[in-house]
Amino acid sequence: MLIGEYIHSLDEKNRVSLPAKFRKEMGRVLIITPGLDNCLFLFTTKEWERVSGKLSHSDSELSFLRIDQRTFNRNLFGQASDVEVDSIGRILIPTFLKEKISLKNEAVLVGVGDRVEIWGKSAWREYLKVAEKNAGAIAEKLAGEK
Repeated sequence: MLIGEYIHSLDEKNRVSLPAKFRKEMGRVLIITPGLDNCLFLFTTKEWERVSGKLSHSDSELSFLRIDQRTFNRNLFGQASDVEVDSIGRILIPTFLKEKISLKNEAVLVGVGDRVEIWGKSAWREYLKVAEKNAGAIAEKLAGEK
């Protein structure tokens, strides 16, 4: 399970070091794609296959007929890239993805169970403020869902 929050600097070539704990669990080839809430998602290839299989085949073999699914899949699949972890544990964040989330000098890498999210430091801090403020109400809502 991928957990924890780590802050790492981006170098001049848009590379960021993965925490050693994540490297150990994720392997050498990863998939990076736009996430939700102004972050990037980083998946292992195994998890990417699972997620993409569900998105490609949800509800029917003709899932591409549904506009919401087409739109979401175009964003997720169309902007996904495979990235390799180099010999010292860094990945290259494609420029278009870096710009998409306004990532500057520092990235926050957050383990979220099945994936790592990559956030700009200020965006992550702002997100946490809102999430922490609403945590009780969200927990209550989730507790009511069955």
